[in-house]
Amino acid sequence: MNAQTRKLLVDGPVGPVEVAVDRPAGPPRGLAVVAHPHPLFGGTLDNKVAQTLARAWLQLGFVSVRPNFRGVGQTAGTHDHGIGETDDLLAVLAHFRAEIAAQMGVDLPAVPLALAGFSFGAAVAARCAQALQQQGVALQHLTLVGTAVTRFEVPPVSPPGAPSLAETVLVLHGEQDDVVPLAAVLDWARPQQLPVVVFPGAGHFFHGLLLPLRDWVCRWHRAGPG
Repeated sequence: MNAQTRKLLVDGPVGPVEVAVDRPAGPPRGLAVVAHPHPLFGGTLDNKVAQTLARAWLQLGFVSVRPNFRGVGQTAGTHDHGIGETDDLLAVLAHFRAEIAAQMGVDLPAVPLALAGFSFGAAVAARCAQALQQQGVALQHLTLVGTAVTRFEVPPVSPPGAPSLAETVLVLHGEQDDVVPLAAVLDWARPQQLPVVVFPGAGHFFHGLLLPLRDWVCRWHRAGPG
C-alpha cells in the first residue's frame, strides 16, 4: 500500500497468517482489522477496496492490519467458507490488540477496536463482530462494504431488542452492484432498522470511487465514538 507497509506472519489456529500492517506516524489511537474479498475469486489483502479501508483507518490514527485468508499468500490452510476465516480474524485481532495495549500502556479493554470488510470479507467481519460480542469484547466501529448477503449467512449486527454489536455501524453499498444486489442488502438491513449508505452509480468494486469511499469512512467515524 505504501513504503511503510510491513508484511508479517502471526500465529493462527491452523498455522501462520500473513498480514500487512500499517502504523500511524504518531501514537496509535486503536486497532483496525480489514478483511478482503473472496479468495476463490482472486481476493487478497492487496484488493483495492481493502486497501482503501485500511488507508481510511490509518488516516484516523489506527494501526491498520489486513490479513490474507486461508490458502492465500503465505497464510496456512484452505478456504473454509467463512468459518475458519472468522477464527483467523479473531486470532489476528487478539495478537495485535495485546501488542497495541502494551504500546499504549493501557489494559486490553481500553484499546479501541475497529473491524472492516469488503464483500466476503464484510460477511466474515460481521461474524467476527458477533463472536466478540459473545466474548464480552467491546467493538467501537464496524464498517461493511458490498456485504455478500446473497452468498453467505451474515448475522445481524443490530438485532431488534438487543444491543448493537458495535457503537458505530457503517454499511456502504453500490447502487449498481451486480454481484450483491442492493435490494438484498436492504432486505438484510431492514429488520435491524440499520441504515445503508448508497453510492449512486457505484458497482461492486467502487471503480473510480475509491477516494470518496475512503473519505466517507473517515468522516463517519470521526463523528462517532472512539
